[in-house]
Amino acid sequence: MSDRDQEKKPLSLNRSKLELSKTVEAGQVRQNFSHGRSKSVTVEVRKKRTFEKNESGRFREVKKDLVAEQAAVEAPAPEVKPEPVEKPKPKPRPVVEDHGNLTDGERAARMAALKAAEERRKQDEAAAEVRAREDAARKVEEDARKAEEAKVAEAAKQDEAPAKDDSESMSVEEVEKKLAASTAKGKPSKPKPVSKPKAVENVIQGEPAEPLVPEERRRTAPADAKAKSRKEIDEETARLAARKRAEEEANGAARAKTNDGRRRGKLSINNAMSGDEGGRRRSMASIKRQQAKAKARAQGPQKPKEKIVRDVIIPDVITVQELANRMAERAADVIKSLMSMGVMATINQSLDPDTAQLVVEEFGHNMRRVSDADVEEALVTADDNDEQLIARPPVVTVMGHVDHGKTSLLDALRATDVAGGEAGGITQHIGAYQVTMATGAKITFIDTPGHAAFTEMRSRGAKVTDIVILVVAADDSVMPQTIEAISHAKAAGVPMIVAINKIDKPGADVTRVKTQLLQHEVVVEEMGGDVQAVEVSAKQRIGLTELEEAILLQAEVLDLKANPQRVADGVVVEARMEKGRGPVATVLVQRGTLKTGDIFVTGAEWGRVRALVDDHGNRVTDAIPGVPVEVTGLNGVPSAGDDFVVVETEAKAREVSDFRQRRIRETQAAAMKKSALENMFAQSGEVKELPIVIKGDVQGSVEALIGTLQKLGNEEVSVRVLHSGVGGINESDVTLARASNALIIGFNVRANQQAREQSRRDNVDIRYYSIIYDVADDIKQMLSGMLSPEVREKFLGYAEIRDLFTISGNKIAGCMVTEGTVKRGAGVRLLRDNVVIHSGELSTLRRFKDEVKDVREGYECGMSFAKYNDLQVGDMIECFENEEIAVEL
Repeated sequence: MSDRDQEKKPLSLNRSKLELSKTVEAGQVRQNFSHGRSKSVTVEVRKKRTFEKNESGRFREVKKDLVAEQAAVEAPAPEVKPEPVEKPKPKPRPVVEDHGNLTDGERAARMAALKAAEERRKQDEAAAEVRAREDAARKVEEDARKAEEAKVAEAAKQDEAPAKDDSESMSVEEVEKKLAASTAKGKPSKPKPVSKPKAVENVIQGEPAEPLVPEERRRTAPADAKAKSRKEIDEETARLAARKRAEEEANGAARAKTNDGRRRGKLSINNAMSGDEGGRRRSMASIKRQQAKAKARAQGPQKPKEKIVRDVIIPDVITVQELANRMAERAADVIKSLMSMGVMATINQSLDPDTAQLVVEEFGHNMRRVSDADVEEALVTADDNDEQLIARPPVVTVMGHVDHGKTSLLDALRATDVAGGEAGGITQHIGAYQVTMATGAKITFIDTPGHAAFTEMRSRGAKVTDIVILVVAADDSVMPQTIEAISHAKAAGVPMIVAINKIDKPGADVTRVKTQLLQHEVVVEEMGGDVQAVEVSAKQRIGLTELEEAILLQAEVLDLKANPQRVADGVVVEARMEKGRGPVATVLVQRGTLKTGDIFVTGAEWGRVRALVDDHGNRVTDAIPGVPVEVTGLNGVPSAGDDFVVVETEAKAREVSDFRQRRIRETQAAAMKKSALENMFAQSGEVKELPIVIKGDVQGSVEALIGTLQKLGNEEVSVRVLHSGVGGINESDVTLARASNALIIGFNVRANQQAREQSRRDNVDIRYYSIIYDVADDIKQMLSGMLSPEVREKFLGYAEIRDLFTISGNKIAGCMVTEGTVKRGAGVRLLRDNVVIHSGELSTLRRFKDEVKDVREGYECGMSFAKYNDLQVGDMIECFENEEIAVEL
C-alpha cells in the first residue's frame, strides 16, 4: 500500500441527491362490519432491513430479492445424505478490520452495531432452546391425552358389548338423547377419566408468547390407533358435547353461538392484515345501562317520592311553558293533559284562566287567580265617616242649546266677559269657575258647549255635577241640544233648574217654553211639578239673584258634604298642551285636599303636582273639595273625563299607568285589526277615503272634531283619521301626512317653523280653524268632490227615415226631424215598431252636401250610423245626450 493510499482523503459529499430510502409501506385495507357498513383503514408495514459483513469487515444492507435468488440457485437437488460426521470446528480467524478510513464516530457506531448483532444472535439461540423444550413438553402431554382417550374408548366398548344388537337398530339421534339424559341425571355409563396435571410451560421474559391453540386442535389420533366406526364417532361427539354443557352450567358461562365467527376487540394491524371481517363491539350505551342497573341493585328498592303540592298563581293570560314552570311539571305532561281535555296547544300558546285552572287541579296543585287589574285596587279607598264630613260648594253645570246665552249668563254671575273672547261667539271648550255670592256662599259652575258636536262634553259635565241649569232662550224655545241636555241630566240622576233667558227680547214667550218642556217630562212648579223655573236676562242682569237663591236652596236640600282630611281624588274636566307649561289639566276636586307635590294618576298618565292655579289665574298651595284648579306636572295629556287619584309612591303610579297604557294599546290593536278587515272589504267595494290628521288645543275639542267628521260620508266616501292629538303641529305630523297624502287640520293651534318649512317642501296642505262649523263644511265639500258625478240622459228629438241611399257601400238615411233637435255626435237609438233594435252614435249628419252640427224640427237631413246599415224606410231615430251632475252630501 503506497503512501498516497495511506493518506486520508478529505470528506466530501457526492453530487448525487441525498435521500433516505423508505422503510415503511402504506396500504389501504377495507374493513367490513356485520351490519352492512364498511370503511377503509390505512395500514403501515415496516420493512425489515438485513445487514451482513463483507470481506473487509464492513456491514452492508442485503436486498431481500437478492437473498431469495441466491437461495434458489444454491439450493441442491434433494438426495439422500449420509449421516454427518462431526468434525472439529475450525477456530475462527481473527477479523482484520480496516479502520484506516473511518472517523472515531463511525468506528464507535460500527462497534455498537457488532455488539447488538451478537446479542441478537444469543437471544435467538436461547429462544430456539425454549421452543425445543416447549415442543418436548407438548409432545409428552399429547401422548398422555391420546392414551387416556384410548382407555376411555376401550371401556365404552366393553360396556356396550352386551347391548350391541339393540344399539345397532337405534339411530344416531336416539343415542345422543339417551347419552344426554344419562349425563343430566348424574349416572354416567362409563368410568370418569383420571385427569392429569398439565405440563408447566417455561416462559422466558422478553420472548414472544406461543400462540394459543384450542385443545380440540391439539388432540390428534395416534398413528397406530385403530380406525373408529361411524357409530363410535357419533357417540364420542355426543359425550363431549354433554360434558361441555355441564361445565358451562357449572361455571355460569353463556353458551357460545355456533355461528359466532365474528372477531371482537380493537382493530389492530395484524387483524386488519389477516383479512378477517370486522366484528361487532359492545356499545358504550349498553355498558352504561349495565352499570346503572348494577348501581340500582346495590342501592336497593327506593321509596317513591312524595308529590309536592304548590300554590300556583294564574294571571289573566299564561303560556303553557310558564304554567308548567310554576307547577314544576314537564311541559310535555301539561300538553298531554290539555290534549285529553280536547285542547290542542303548543308550548308557547296562551291559555285562558279557566283552562289553566283545570290543568292545575288535575295535577293536584292549589290555584290562586290574580288579574292585572288588581293594581287598580289600591286606588279604591274606603268610605268616609259622617263625623269627618263637612259642607262643600255645589257643582253646577250649565247646559242648553247653542247661542241660548249660557256663557253670557255665567259672565253675568261672575262679572266677567268670557263670551267676548270666544271664536264665533260660541263655546267650544268646557270650563270650570267658582263664584262667591254676596252672602259668602260659593258655587262652582261648569260651562259646557251647546253645539251638536260636543255631546261627549255635555255628558261628562252632567256626570260630575250636583245640579244642572237648563238654559232655554225665550225667543227660540226648545231646540235639539236642549232635548239632549234634558236626556243627559235624567241619565245622571241630578236635579234640574230651568233658566229662561233673553226675556228682554221683543219676541220672548215664556209660556210657550214651559209648555214645550212638558212634552219632555219637565214639569215646572207653576204647573204642579218639582222643577224650579227662573226668568233671567244676562244682558240686562235680571233675575240673577233669584237664580243664585234657587241654586243654594237645591244644594241645601241635597246636603252636599265631603271629607277634606284624606288623599285627594277628582275628575279631569279638560286637558290641553300649553307651550312653556307642558300638559295642563283642569281638575275638579271631589274629595280630600290636593296639595303641591302630590303624586297622582289620571287615566293612562301620571305625574307630580308642580303648581296649582285657580280660575282667576292665581297660584294656590292646595285645593279643597268642590274647587276647580289647573294642575301642571303631568307626563302626558290625559283624556277629559278621566279620574284623578293621588297615590302614595311614584312606583305605584308608574305601575297603574303602565297597566292602563297596555290596555289601551291592546284595544287599539284590536280596532286596527277590525279596521284592516273593513278596509279590505271597502277596497273591494271601491270606497274612497279622505285621510286627515287632527291637532287641537284641548282634548275635548279633538274628540268633538273626530266625532263630527266621522259622521260625514256615505257608502262611497268616508273620512279616515290617521292621527289625533293635543298640541301644536310638528314635523312628525307633516311626515305622516306626506306618507299618506293626508290633510292636516289645526284647531286653535299652529305649526312650528320646521313643520311649516317641511310642509312647503313636501306640498302638504295644512289648514287652520277656530270654529268647528268651518271644519265640517270644508270636509263636506272635499268629500262631495270625491263622489262620482251622476249621469243623466237628456232627450233631444225624433227623426223619421223616409228614403235610403247607398254611397260607397254605406246606407244613408234621408230623414225628417219631427220633434226637437238632432245633433252630430249625440247618442241615437233606432226604433222599429216602437222597439229599440240598435243603440249607437251618428257618424254623419248632413244637410244637402254640407256637414252640420245640428238640425232642428221641420228640416230634412241625411244620417248614417256608425258600423250599422240595417235601416228601413219608416224607422224612427231617437236622439239623446248624457250629462253629468255633481253630487253633494
